[in-house]
This record gives sequence, structure tokens and C-alpha cells, in this order.
Amino acid sequence: MTAAPTTDGVLVDRYGRVARDLRVSLTDKCNLRCTYCMPAEGLPWLAGPQLLTDDEIVRLIRVAVERLGVTEVRFTGGEPLIRPGLVGIVAAVAGLTPRPRVSLTTNGIGLHRLAPALRDAGLDRVNVSLDTLDRDRFHTLTRRDRLADVLAGLAGAAAAGLTPVKVNSVLMRGVNSDEAPALLRFALDHGYELRFIEQMPLDAQHGWDRATMVTADEILASLAGEFTLTPDPDERGAAPAETWLVDGGPAKVGVIASVTRPFCGDCDRTRLTADGQVRNCLFATEESDLRDALRAGADDADLARRWRTATRGKRAGHGIDDPTFLQPTRPMSAIGG
Repeated sequence: MTAAPTTDGVLVDRYGRVARDLRVSLTDKCNLRCTYCMPAEGLPWLAGPQLLTDDEIVRLIRVAVERLGVTEVRFTGGEPLIRPGLVGIVAAVAGLTPRPRVSLTTNGIGLHRLAPALRDAGLDRVNVSLDTLDRDRFHTLTRRDRLADVLAGLAGAAAAGLTPVKVNSVLMRGVNSDEAPALLRFALDHGYELRFIEQMPLDAQHGWDRATMVTADEILASLAGEFTLTPDPDERGAAPAETWLVDGGPAKVGVIASVTRPFCGDCDRTRLTADGQVRNCLFATEESDLRDALRAGADDADLARRWRTATRGKRAGHGIDDPTFLQPTRPMSAIGG
């Protein structure tokens, strides 16, 4: 086994990967019930005392930024827009020194109202989930008739300057797998950046089946019928999306192929759940608790040390293709994106 690096001040694992991108879940609750995420009746939500307070969230992010080299902070959920203190949390994080880049992943419901306040607080940009442009399909997929609200949220984000506005789409065989070209045309027409995401085994029902997943190759083949795609000459770095120029550019489309084209070797992410657990991977089966240490009086140096120790245990890859792979107990809504 490779010896653990001794680098201080950053989150580095024993394979030499440095985590500079922090994903922070603000709540496990959501106002949609997407079929690939949770059952129609929802889930047993985390109890209030289990959740980090606004001040606790900001403190842990400050430790990550000031002591551990984190340069990007992405707020996720559940649905982060339903967190009452969201604007204040964004403002506090945007005010840190050095200032991290601050973004948000959301389903877009209510974003048209909050976008100006979030921009004023220091939010840099947003990712909005949108899997279909058909109202009936949206209702079937999310069990809510809210497509108009999501479209309004996208427009509101663009108007507020939260750019580039990125759209995340998950395609499912026999459900919306025919919509790839239409979604890309929509994004191009509105100046959004589209990212297709392979469906991952993170549903609460544990019903994911690779045979029903629409692969990156299938997505690209569908797009090639209407668009000319050429590999993006820009360096990908640690970005999860592999991107292509559309009809010569400058517009691009991306595919996050976590299952068929894993990018674990370049991963630079660490995650903090809404109840204060550090996770090194979406598919991790273990977590490291910072909440209890924080509440027991740990100082910033101790919290940083615990976080560095947790990061050293990061595995080489998620292992979805390994016969021994076990889906995480927590669903996506409780982990954060």
C-alpha cells in the first residue's frame, strides 16, 4: 500500500488526490419526489437536532477554506432552496478569505424569487435539474406538476447573472431517453450549458438497474443525429463532465458518465452532509463525524485534523463494476450531490 502523504494544510488522500471542491448538503428534504431518488411518500427526514445549524455549517466551511485548501463550495440537498437560512449562509461563505467560488445545485423551484438575493449575497452560479420538457412526463418523473416553476427558475437565474447557468439531465430508458436532442436545443436557445448525467445507484428504493440506464455512448449517439459534436480542446482537469463542442462551438454539451466512464482517479471532491458527516465519495459506505466533535468543543485545528484523517481513507474508486459493490445506505437526497 502506498504510504499516506504527509502534506499539511490540504485534504490529500493516499493516492495523492487533493480535495479542493466541497459539496455541502443543507437539508435532506425536497419538494419533489423524483422516481429515481425517493418513493412517492418521501423518506424519514433527519430530525432538527441532527442537522447542523447555520453557524455550524459556516464554521466547518471556514475550516475547509482557511485550513484545508478548499477553493470551491457547492451547496446541495435534498433541495437547498428550502433551507430558511440559505441566503445568510451564502453571504457568510462568500465573505471568507480566501474567497471560495460558491455555487448551488437545485431543482429550480422558487429560484426566480431567490436568485437576486442569492446573487447579492455572493452566489456565483447555479446548476438546475431538468430531465424533461414535457409537462406530463415531468409530472410522472417528479410526482409534481411544477415544470413551469423550474423553467421560471432557470430564466430567473440567468436574469440575475448567476451564469453560466448549467442544466443537469438524467435520461431513463423508456421514460425520457428520446429527449436528448430536444434538451440540448432548449439549452442552446436559452444560453444554458447542458450536462447529461448517467443514472447512478443512489435511489432510496435500491431499484437501480444498469440495464435500464442510458449510457454516455447512447446519449452521444442520439445527439449526433442532429448535431455535430467534436471533443472539447480545453483541459478537463478534475471536472466530472466530459465535454464536446456543439456544431463547432462555442456552445458545449457535457456528459457525466460516472458509471461507464468513471473519473475517480481525478476526483477532487469532499462532501459534508446536512448532519455533519464527511463523505469522500457519493458511493462511500463509511462516514466521519464532525458534528459531535464540533458540539463537544473541538477547536478548528482539531476539526481540520479529523477532516484530513477522514480524507486519507478515501478509496481508489467507487467500484460500481466490482461484484462486491454495495449501494450506500443513504440515498442521494441525504448525501448531497
